[in-house]
Amino acid sequence: MTHLRTFSLSLLLLTFIPSHAGAEPTIQEWAKSRVNTGLVQALNQRDAERSRFSRVIQPPRERRLRLLTSVPSYDEKERAFASYAIDVRYGDEWRASVSGCVYRKSGQIYVQLDDEYRPAAFLLGEDVAPVKGVCLARSAPPPRA
Repeated sequence: MTHLRTFSLSLLLLTFIPSHAGAEPTIQEWAKSRVNTGLVQALNQRDAERSRFSRVIQPPRERRLRLLTSVPSYDEKERAFASYAIDVRYGDEWRASVSGCVYRKSGQIYVQLDDEYRPAAFLLGEDVAPVKGVCLARSAPPPRA
């Protein structure tokens, strides 16, 4: 009878331990996955379709994604985003190639060109206009609700 009581008490206590199975991924995990599938793999796919004998500069040997923040930043409209950079390797050394941000709610990926941010589709050959007010972190965090 005491074993049954101990077992029942153990089951009851387990119900109070939070489950992480349905937990939302951190901004770093989510941003890394989103930029990797939405931009890095798309660039790799585009490069794979290019002829090795083309006169165009050859694609990089490798790309790596770095997240520049461990916590989300917020723009003036209080939308959460994470900043990233993509480095490329042609020979033995790595060099910075692209930087930008990805928005948490919409999943929209932007790339920085000079002082402007454009949708990532620009790197894949689409003619898209710069978007104002994105990827610019506000100076103070948004108020807590």
